[in-house]
Amino acid sequence: MKKEKYYITTPIYYINDKPHIGHAYTTITADTLANYNRLKGRDVYFLTGTDENSQKNIKAAERHFGKTKLDKKEIQEYLDVMSAIWQRTWDEMKITNTDFIRTTEDRHLAAVKEFFTRVWKKGDIYEGFYEGLYCEGCETFISEKELVDGKCPIHKEPPKAIKEKNYFFRLSKYRAELLDYIEKNPEFIMPEGRRKEVISYIREFMEDVSITRESIKWGITVPEVKDQAVYVWFDALINYLTGVGFGTDDKKFKTYWPADLHLVGKDIIKFHCALWPAMLLSAGLPLPKQVFAHGFFTIGGQKMSKSLGNVVDPVEVAKKYGHDALRYYLLREIPFGEDGDFSFERLEERYSSDLANGLGNLVSRVLAMTEKYFNGETPKKIKGDLSEFWKKYEENVENLKLHNALNLIWEQIAICDEIVDKEKPWELAKKDEKKLAEVIYGLLERIRQISWALWPFLPETSEKILTKYGILEIEREKGYSQLKKWGGLEEGQKVEKGDALFPRLEK
Repeated sequence: MKKEKYYITTPIYYINDKPHIGHAYTTITADTLANYNRLKGRDVYFLTGTDENSQKNIKAAERHFGKTKLDKKEIQEYLDVMSAIWQRTWDEMKITNTDFIRTTEDRHLAAVKEFFTRVWKKGDIYEGFYEGLYCEGCETFISEKELVDGKCPIHKEPPKAIKEKNYFFRLSKYRAELLDYIEKNPEFIMPEGRRKEVISYIREFMEDVSITRESIKWGITVPEVKDQAVYVWFDALINYLTGVGFGTDDKKFKTYWPADLHLVGKDIIKFHCALWPAMLLSAGLPLPKQVFAHGFFTIGGQKMSKSLGNVVDPVEVAKKYGHDALRYYLLREIPFGEDGDFSFERLEERYSSDLANGLGNLVSRVLAMTEKYFNGETPKKIKGDLSEFWKKYEENVENLKLHNALNLIWEQIAICDEIVDKEKPWELAKKDEKKLAEVIYGLLERIRQISWALWPFLPETSEKILTKYGILEIEREKGYSQLKKWGGLEEGQKVEKGDALFPRLEK
């Protein structure tokens, strides 16, 4: 039977600098959702990558080489080095993306040309003269109505006045159709607050957008438009099609498109929730099922900034605390969709209280008691049921309430601790071996199920626990519905306490 597909994307990232913790947050979230859908047996396609036709990248290359005029070979050399750093970062962070797209690849060039041709033939591109304001930070044209005190509301810098001949996309043509679609499909833009912002933008601010630049000499060119480069956002958004074969592999494209979920930061929602769907409507392609916009990060209460020296490298954090500790902190501490603050103090608190003293201590205690009282062998099965837990867990993950799903798992950990404190296995060992066996089996089986619920979030930790149980490879062969059934742990299965899951932090 053909598997149900699940296609998830991160934004493609500018490579004018190395990845920081904010980029890692989006990518780790996408990785968690990809893992969850793999766990459920779906055919997952997870795309991330780098946006290489941005003027920010060219300026960074100029700084790198120490000159203002670069030839194309020098620019490509810089982009190759930086893109490799991003790919290596996600590899080191153990991100499980299916593909990594670069917008300087031939396959992307083919996709952009095919897409542009479709929109051109639709009559949605026309020649015009642009005179107005351009925010270099956003890499977008901005109207005076959108300014706050004469500055871009996001980058807090005054935009530049630009005057040049361009080609325009008839974005305003799709105003009514977009509003109707959003009204009929409220889940298309989440969370709700972002949806309201987009509706307001489409109604009040959305105008036809210039999609070529006369003054830019780096970027994709198309046959229909001579001596001009395709505007970076019109090019970049098409990456979501490129990654699944648009213009190069029709079978693959039909398998995975439309995307099930685009994850983006809230600063780029108007591109993903207004421009992008209008582009797809023009090209005659289905719209993605959902765009979810998360919030911004501060570091210790301050905006992340090189000048403040508070830009956090996720690889260094993972080296010090472990990949799963970082994943846990980011996904538990910050409700997805809201703004959040990263602090090493809170990370260490979460590590000690929730991971070392919580999950790690529980697993260690229960396996130690199994070794002591049952020679490390699982006692006879007892009846039980965690179906209500799994139901709530699935509801929260599928609604992207990832912190709530983790809360539910930690509630189960707390229940296990309460059982140990109430039943006192060390006392039962002296007077009631039958009851002791029931308590230990119940704890072992509950931890087995906790491990699988944890796997999308903390894959290394989950697999370490299941390895202690000696059942990782056996369990991998089972389907999701079997994994969450009570009684999956067989009587007589040998378990081993082994090393601590989360060693104590050195002060």
